[in-house]
Amino acid sequence: MTHASTPVPQTTLTGQTAWIFSDGKAGHEAQCFGVVEALGLKAEVKRVSPSGIFKLLSPWGPVAQREGVGRVDSPLAPPWPALAFATGRTTIPYVRALRRRAGLATYTVILMDPRTGPNSADLIWVPEHDRRRGANVISTLTAPHRYSPQRLQELRAHVPPSIAALPRPRVACLIGGPNGDYTYSDADEARLVRSLEALASEGLGLMITTSRRTPSRLASAIKSAVGSKCLYWDGEGHNPYPDFLAHADLFFITADSVSMTCEAAATGRPIYVFFPTGGSAKFDRFHAALAAYGATRPIPAPGTTLDTWTYEPLHSAEVIAAEIARRWQKRARMLPGLVVSHQPSDSG
Repeated sequence: MTHASTPVPQTTLTGQTAWIFSDGKAGHEAQCFGVVEALGLKAEVKRVSPSGIFKLLSPWGPVAQREGVGRVDSPLAPPWPALAFATGRTTIPYVRALRRRAGLATYTVILMDPRTGPNSADLIWVPEHDRRRGANVISTLTAPHRYSPQRLQELRAHVPPSIAALPRPRVACLIGGPNGDYTYSDADEARLVRSLEALASEGLGLMITTSRRTPSRLASAIKSAVGSKCLYWDGEGHNPYPDFLAHADLFFITADSVSMTCEAAATGRPIYVFFPTGGSAKFDRFHAALAAYGATRPIPAPGTTLDTWTYEPLHSAEVIAAEIARRWQKRARMLPGLVVSHQPSDSG
């Protein structure tokens, strides 16, 4: 698919309802909301939390009978929505059950590889670095999120005083931490701290945020090294992340932070990537593709002057939404005035 943002076709979907099956994870919900908002739909979140054998069997197993269609408090009760979205393994049985029950009345979408068959939904989105492909599979370089061009424009219309007081260029430093693929050795942490300390000493305006994965010792070392002239958010109080994103001239992001890298790529501003020890084939493909696109470069040695460059911002939510609208319109033309009525009683 194309990388650049794609205008979403005007359809009769605008204003209709979309269900979002959610496991409660903020990152999963943000991906779905990004696409739903790009389509102009009204979101209705269906929180699901299977337990016992049903959680263990997700994404392949069924929905528990107590949560099935027609049951009290079921997340699968008509009237059916125009579209339904799911991401995360425990949400997949619900969207599969909905597809069986609602039939063509609801267009179903799964974001991220569900690890199940292609018939789990009408459309499946995966990032380009994922190997899954198929007739009902689409891919984009970055993941969808809620930082649309309109939202970034609104954020940029007001510069918080704390950010306005920083020297230019302003550098948003988005720090992650160890995960299943990247480890942070003592040498990695020392190198990261030295890099940030060098940027601060050069007079750049640093806006730093750590994450839940950032080791406390690393967070403390960073805060101590950069001094009091930098903005540093450690998770307490108001979250300045949206403003960091909107008002950064440059980005410094750790390689493990895929979602933050995707959000930064929506700005068209240079992204420098810090690579700790480790990685994987998937991460390698992701970072290689972003570098080839022109969005990222490896962080240089401390003391090296940072370059600036531009690229076409990546807004994958709009690209995905445009493809959903195109396919939904095709179905609507084939089945004009479609009304589907189901009165199922089993759990799907």
